[in-house]
Amino acid sequence: MTEAAPLDPEDRKIITLARSARARNGVPEGAAVRDETGRTYVAGTVALDSLKLSALQTAVAMAVASGATSLEAAAVVSEAEQPADADRAAVRDLGGPDTPVLLAAPDGTLRANVPAGPSA
Repeated sequence: MTEAAPLDPEDRKIITLARSARARNGVPEGAAVRDETGRTYVAGTVALDSLKLSALQTAVAMAVASGATSLEAAAVVSEAEQPADADRAAVRDLGGPDTPVLLAAPDGTLRANVPAGPSA
């Protein structure tokens, strides 16, 4: 993982949206993605008996279901120390290996900014 340079306002926005989803829904993770047109999709963890999705997987699914064809960036707010491989894979599937995945702590502090591509 690499430490990120200061965030641009659009990246700060998706972290704020992800943080809000986590707090509002009382879920372990909140996520937001920005598509190629600048639209954002916000989601929290889905934990049903028959369906389990991380917040970031849910946000990517929402983007796809709404017609997005690419992602510019993704953010997840979590207690985790690094983005999950499955989350990075979901972002990579729609956005490509260079799409940034921003991981923030629950207080919004950026922990990591990594590409969606496979770990080296």
